Amino acid sequence: MNASTAAEWRPDPLLTIDDVATWLGKPKNTLYAWHSRGKGPRAIRVGNTLRYRRSEVDRWLDAHTDPEH
Repeated sequence: MNASTAAEWRPDPLLTIDDVATWLGKPKNTLYAWHSRGKGPRAIRVGNTLRYRRSEVDRWLDAHTDPEH
């Protein structure tokens, strides 16, 4: 990685379950249930909390978007 690339790189924001629940309009309990069943956006366990990469939520939304007619 050269100096200009290092200066431009930004980490993918980690969102809290509250952030994602608000974004998706779903209760937190739904996100916890999805996670335990292997559904919903992929999450990362950080200690005893779940975090979501913004890009993973975007990817999940894209995968669940109805096709254009």
